[in-house]
Formats: sequence, structure tokens, C-alpha cells
Amino acid sequence: MTTTPAATAAGIAEGVLAGRVRDIGRALSAVETEAGAADLLRALFPSTGRARIVGITGPPGAGKSTLVQRLVQSYRRRGERVAVVAVDPSSPFTGGAILGDRIRMSEIFTDPGVFIRSMATRGALGGLARATGDAVDVLDAAGYDLVLVETVGVGQDEVDIVKAADTIAVVLVPGLGDDIQAIKAGILEIADVFVVNKADREGADRTAAEIAAMLDFTPDRPWRPPIVRTIAPRGEGIEAVVEAIASHESFLRETTEGELRRERRARERVRQRLQERFRRDVETAARGPQGLEEAIREVLARREDPYSAADRIYGRLVRA
Repeated sequence: MTTTPAATAAGIAEGVLAGRVRDIGRALSAVETEAGAADLLRALFPSTGRARIVGITGPPGAGKSTLVQRLVQSYRRRGERVAVVAVDPSSPFTGGAILGDRIRMSEIFTDPGVFIRSMATRGALGGLARATGDAVDVLDAAGYDLVLVETVGVGQDEVDIVKAADTIAVVLVPGLGDDIQAIKAGILEIADVFVVNKADREGADRTAAEIAAMLDFTPDRPWRPPIVRTIAPRGEGIEAVVEAIASHESFLRETTEGELRRERRARERVRQRLQERFRRDVETAARGPQGLEEAIREVLARREDPYSAADRIYGRLVRA
């Protein structure tokens, strides 16, 4: 793997902290490819923790990108600098993002107070790219007031956003199958704000009523997510979404929930790094004697069981 020299990483970090767009782009490319990312993130991390992070999630076709565009415009009118991390499906051929959020968000792309980055999931589950948390850190350190993370749109598996965002808006629309089944599936349990988009469609009232009914079954929740109706292409309801997000941000500041979420994110980031480190070590061990490849051959030949093989390799790594 190609690495970025420490001096180069320090120079990029300096540019990020100064808000230079070119260096922000270089930093994001580094965290996606893991090329010198560790040195870069070490330099940037002390300057993080200031941006608000809002996740926008929901099933495909819910209109998340249009909603994000309208939200960005609303926050810009308030004078805030906004960054967008749009997590796209990976191209099966190149591994890169294929949806082209820069094109879809063309109305805001030229705004100097807005930074948009598409990131490929590269096979990651849960709707988020592996490097999403690192990308958020880069944009946070660059001085953006708000970072919007738009997830890939994979339905009920999209719960990993809770590990990356302070406030989560779940976007639904009428007519995407049995909405109550989506509620039961679990994705709606992560919501801090519900957005019923395309509310001019038939069935919007039923969708909102089903969400409200489910919330009635969980009266002990310390925060009852508001239900906001929008028609994003026309900009209708956008200010109400901004107000709902602001209300939840106030709730986080005034209760222990905000600290609990920050602790959860920190725990997940450390755990993820440990898992990646272990995975790389296992892959390295695979090339040596009595490594992973040999263990696989032994298991295939029934000369060793998978549990003993895993214990043996783990023991080697720990002793090393």
C-alpha cells in the first residue's frame, strides 16, 4: 500500500485546518484509500468535535438527495458552512461511487460555503462507507459548522448511521410498499426526526399515522421524534425539518444523551480500528508458514477444526 510521507501529511493537515478546498479533497482521498491516513488524522483530531453531524437515511427512492440539497440551502441562508458526505453504492467494476451526487446537487455545488463528497461503500454493510467517520473528522477539522451524511439507501440494514451522527433523520415516502413493515424492521427505531417526503402523494396521511402509532407504543423514550412532512423539490416543509433538527440538538445539549452518543461514537471508532488492525495482521500472517492459507487447507482436509485453527492463528498474533 502506498503511504503518504509524514511531512506531506502534515502539510495537508495544515491546509485542511486553513480550510483550503484542495487539501480537504486530498485528505478525504487519503482516508478513503488509507494512504497516510493515520498521520493525517492524528494531526487533525485535536481540532475536531465542533461540527454538528446529521445523518439522513431511508430507503431508496425516498428523495434524500433532493432533501439534502434543500437543507443545505436553508442552512446557508443562516450563514452556516455546510459539508455533505454522500455515501454511494460501489461500482462493481471500479469500486468507486456511481450516483454522482455532485451532478444531482448542482444548485449548491458551486457555493464556496458548501463542500460535497461522494464516497463509495466498497462493500461495507450498514449503508456507510468504511471511512465515513474519518471523512467527518476531516470536514469537522476544516471548520464546517454542519456535516450532513446521506447514506446509501439500503433500507433496514442502514442502522450504522447511529455510530456516526448526532441527529438522525429517517426519510420515508408514501407508496414504497408496506410502511408499517419498515417500521417493524427496525430502521425507524434509530430516528430522531421522521420526514415524510413527497407528502403530496396519496398515502402520506397513512404513513404519518403509522409512524405516530408506533411512537405511541414506546412512550418511555426520552425524546419523541417529530414527524415532518415535506415536498423537497418545491422546498415545502424544509424549514420545519431544520427546526426539528435544532430541537433535537438542544435536547442533546441539555441532557446526558449527547454525551452518551459521543461516547458511543468514540467506542465504535476505536473498535473499528482494532478490527482493521487485526484483519491486516491476519492477512499478513496468511502468507507465512502455519498462517491463514495453511489453516484453511487443514480445515478443508478435516485435519483441523475451524475453532482450533482460529485459536492457533490468534495465539500467534497475540504473542507477536
